[in-house]
Amino acid sequence: MPADLVPAQRALLAANGLSRRDFARVAAFVAGGTWLSLGSEPALAQLSQIKAIPPNAVRINANENPLGPCSQALDAVQRALVNAGRYQFDLIEAFKETLAAQSGLAVEQVTAYAGSSAPLHQAVLGFCSPSRPFVTADPGYEAGEVAAKAVNAKVIRVPLTAGYAHDVRAMAAAAPDAGLIYLCNPNNPTGTLTPHADILWLADNLPKGCVLLLDEAYIHVSGAPMATELVKAGKDVVILRTFSKIYGMAGLRAGAALGRPDLLAKIAMWSGGPLPSLGMAAATASLQVADLVPTRRKIISDLRDETCQFLQAHGIAFVPSVSNCFMVKTARPGTELVAALRTHNVYIGRVWPSWPNHVRVSVGTAADMAQFRTALLKVLAA
Repeated sequence: MPADLVPAQRALLAANGLSRRDFARVAAFVAGGTWLSLGSEPALAQLSQIKAIPPNAVRINANENPLGPCSQALDAVQRALVNAGRYQFDLIEAFKETLAAQSGLAVEQVTAYAGSSAPLHQAVLGFCSPSRPFVTADPGYEAGEVAAKAVNAKVIRVPLTAGYAHDVRAMAAAAPDAGLIYLCNPNNPTGTLTPHADILWLADNLPKGCVLLLDEAYIHVSGAPMATELVKAGKDVVILRTFSKIYGMAGLRAGAALGRPDLLAKIAMWSGGPLPSLGMAAATASLQVADLVPTRRKIISDLRDETCQFLQAHGIAFVPSVSNCFMVKTARPGTELVAALRTHNVYIGRVWPSWPNHVRVSVGTAADMAQFRTALLKVLAA
């Protein structure tokens, strides 16, 4: 993308009250790829490490799925690889058509992306400004805050409820001029669920002109109902989906935004160019494996619950989770526990400023979790 903004982008920013200086900042932000690098899934995952992780280490720091792509997805990649010298736009269309059909949506209500980080950032750029704040949970996934700062949008963090759900009523009331309310369900980093009824309430009670950005990156792991009905009803809602988690495609990159075509258009104007055809092929193949999600959900849930039962048995505080990560509470700064576990070759996730004594742990393989449990007891004993 050129260093300057295209007319449609410039007009949108002008309508949102951004100055000429803001134009320059956002142009550099987008053209330089900063919005992709500073707040993307890989970049945020790197906050959990000091340097490159040793190849033999236990890597339970980035909410990845060690099961990787299913065999059908790998077969599809092999077939697409033969024509990797071409753009293969047909694979993108096939992905959109498959996801739309399975979701009960029109193809026009689905936009394909390389994961869900891009539409998350682009939604903030499209709907937030100095006069339209960005509302998010605390603790919550921080990526949207990066984009908000790029357009000088105020970031409003709303604490989770006592039950670790999003406080939807407080979020709706936090800013009557909000441009975007971001809700990740289940939440990252806590792995906790916000009741479906609360999400429906929020969609019906948004501030005027506000859009709800509902991130369902981990919804497959929880088994909770998706909120596709809000898109079908034409609400001011955009839903994000990714194949980086339960489908094990963090490195292949595939995802989508679901919403009204007019909302999707405001997001799409911030990016351009072909999508990774290999990721599109793998995602389409994954969607067609009927038992993939329930099978993997059980594997992840069993390993998570086994580790949480271990924590409970040893009197170690944690936040009950329905996702592929959970939070462990420590009696000392979480950063110290992160560093101590690295000496045992175990790499866990990062610490959130509002919860300085909590650390996030991703669910890995059975061997990963066994090594984590052993190392944790040694570290706490020391």
